[in-house]
Amino acid sequence: MPNILAVKDLKKVYDDVPAVDGISFNVKRGEIFGILGPNGAGKTTTLEMIETLRPIDGGSITIDGLDVAKQPEAVKRIIGVQPQSPAFQNKQKAKEIIEMFAAAYGEKVDPIEFLDDVQLREKANAYAEDLSGGQRQRLSIAAALVHKPKVFFLDEPTTGIDPQARRNLWDLIREVRDKGVTVIMTTHYLDEAELLCDRVAIMDHGKIIALDTPKKLIKQLLDRGFKKEVRVEQANLEDVFIDLTGRGLRD
Repeated sequence: MPNILAVKDLKKVYDDVPAVDGISFNVKRGEIFGILGPNGAGKTTTLEMIETLRPIDGGSITIDGLDVAKQPEAVKRIIGVQPQSPAFQNKQKAKEIIEMFAAAYGEKVDPIEFLDDVQLREKANAYAEDLSGGQRQRLSIAAALVHKPKVFFLDEPTTGIDPQARRNLWDLIREVRDKGVTVIMTTHYLDEAELLCDRVAIMDHGKIIALDTPKKLIKQLLDRGFKKEVRVEQANLEDVFIDLTGRGLRD
C-alpha cells in the first residue's frame, strides 16, 4: 500500500532543547496510525507540525505529495483535524456548527447527512451546551470531515468520555477509515491503540523508539523473555510501552 504521509528527519527545538529530534516515518494510505508517548515525548508537537499548526525547524513532511512547509494552504484542504477539546459556542445548534465548518472551506453541505454519519441526526437542533461529552466529540469529528479530507487527525479523541461513548467512538473511527480516509491519532489509552491502530510509533525524549504493528511489538517483548507476575494474557501494548519508556503513559 502506498504512503500518504512521509516524515523525514523532522526537528523542533525550544530554547536549544530538541522537542522533536530528527524523527522519520511513513504512514500508509488507508491505515489507522497511532503516535504514543509519555507527556513531553514530542508527540503533540509532531502532530502540530504535520497539521501545519507549528513551524518546522528541520527536515521535511509531505502529505499526498504536498510539502507541508511550502504548500500549507493546499495541505489544509486535504486534512481534517479534530482537536482534543472541541470548543463550540454553547448557543449554537449542532446543524449550525456543521454549516459553519463547511462554509470555512467554501463548501455547502446538508448538515443532517453529516450528523447522521455520527449518530446525531436527532440532535440537529440541540445546542452544543446540551450535548454530552461523547456527543460533542462525535460532532467535532463530523465538523472536521465536512470537506472530505484524505487524512484525519485525532488528538486524544476519547479523553473524558464514558466507556460506552468511548466504544461508540472507536466504531466511528473505524467507519471513517473504511471510507478510505487515513487516520492518524494520539491516545493515552494503550488498549485503544492496540485495538484500533494498524501500526503505532512510540516516542520518548523527542525520538521514535519503536514502530510496528501492536502484535509485532508485543511479540518482540515476549521474545526478550518478558513475563507478567500475574498473567491474564502474555503481554499487551502497555507492557511494550513501559518496557521501552520506563514509565506509564498517564504519569
